[in-house]
Amino acid sequence: MSASAVVPGTSAPAPQGSEPLQYLTFSADQEMYAVNTLSVREIIEYSQVTSVPMMPEFLRGVINLRGSVVPVVDLKARFGKGVTDLGSRTCIVILEAAKEGESQVLGVVVDSVSEVIEILDIDIKPAPAFGNLIRTDFIRGMTKVRGAFVTLLQIEQVLCVDEIAGLMRA
Repeated sequence: MSASAVVPGTSAPAPQGSEPLQYLTFSADQEMYAVNTLSVREIIEYSQVTSVPMMPEFLRGVINLRGSVVPVVDLKARFGKGVTDLGSRTCIVILEAAKEGESQVLGVVVDSVSEVIEILDIDIKPAPAFGNLIRTDFIRGMTKVRGAFVTLLQIEQVLCVDEIAGLMRA
C-alpha cells in the first residue's frame, strides 16, 4: 500500500484526472476511522444527552441542536464493542446521512477527533475479509496514513438511516 493520504498544506501531486477527497479522522475504541467531510456538519463538545426509553444500546439518546432533536449514536456500541467511556476529548460529530433521497442528521459519539486529511480514490483499498470486527457493509475501504491503517466508513450504513428514522418515529 502506498502512502495514501495527503495532509493539507503539503504539495504531493495528484495523478491526472484524480482529485483527492477530504476526510475527517477520529478515534473510537482505540481505532482510527474517517468519514467524508461532505457528510460532516459540525463537531460539538459532548454534553447532556437525553436517553430515550426502549432504544437499542448503540442509540445513546438525543440532543437539542439549535431547536432540532438529533439522535446520538455511540459508534463503539454500534460496532458491538461496548459503550464509549466519556473523557475530556470525547465529542459528538454531527453528520448528515442520506439514503434513497431521505436525509437524516445524527450525532456520533467518538473518543476524539484528529484531523482532516485528503485521500485519493486510487489509494482506497478494499477491507480484508478477516481481521475486522465490524460489518463489512459499514466499511468503504481502508488506507494508510503515516504508517497506520484508517478505516473509511460508509456512514449511511453505519448509521442505518432507515432503522434509526423508524425508531425515532415509534
